[in-house]
Amino acid sequence: MKDSPMHDTSTTAIRSDRLSALRTQMLAEAEITSVQNQSLIQSRREQICEAALSLFLEKGFAATTIRDICARSGVNQASIYDYIANKNDILRRLLNQLWFREDVSTLPIILLDENLSLEDAFEKYFRESWSMKRDGTLLAYRCVPHMQAEDRRALHAREFAVMKDLADQLAPRLGTHSDDQRLDIVANLMVFLSAFGPMRDWLIRDIPDEVILRTISAGAAAMVRSLADQTQT
Repeated sequence: MKDSPMHDTSTTAIRSDRLSALRTQMLAEAEITSVQNQSLIQSRREQICEAALSLFLEKGFAATTIRDICARSGVNQASIYDYIANKNDILRRLLNQLWFREDVSTLPIILLDENLSLEDAFEKYFRESWSMKRDGTLLAYRCVPHMQAEDRRALHAREFAVMKDLADQLAPRLGTHSDDQRLDIVANLMVFLSAFGPMRDWLIRDIPDEVILRTISAGAAAMVRSLADQTQT
């Protein structure tokens, strides 16, 4: 059974444009021009970032040194700065690839499809987030304390905006106003589930992934509908 969103097409277009603009905002990567061969730059950066990601997740950002990254990646320590500026530059590049990745839809964008029920929308969102953003989630939350202040602000601003847009999309499905504070709580919880749901899999390894996905999606939809019932009574 489909839910019945009550927003008009003009509002949807405005929200879609706002989300599109939001999704183009990335962390600032250093411009390095000492090497002109673009294919070589791309290849070396991939080596460096792949090695750094595994080390950041294994040892932590603070404990990982440039020497460690060079040893793991095979890139000479004398030339690594021809491709990256420093460890923070590597972290920004990784977050742009894994956390801000454009091929994973945010829930507000998924909810723009009025043909999707809440269950289907949540299932699509959780499936994509859990399967495609797991490393990015781990990296982001483990490295937040070590980020530059401007990077933390950018990360916070983007997540806050996504939650506000999600609240906007949930409001018509609940038959309430977008300034209802309960929507902010629900939106925050949905983002939390998308980030940390898979981190509990070590406790439920014997349960098929599809069962976990559908159960959590159904529970999320039931919670949203429960709020709708409270609004109407």
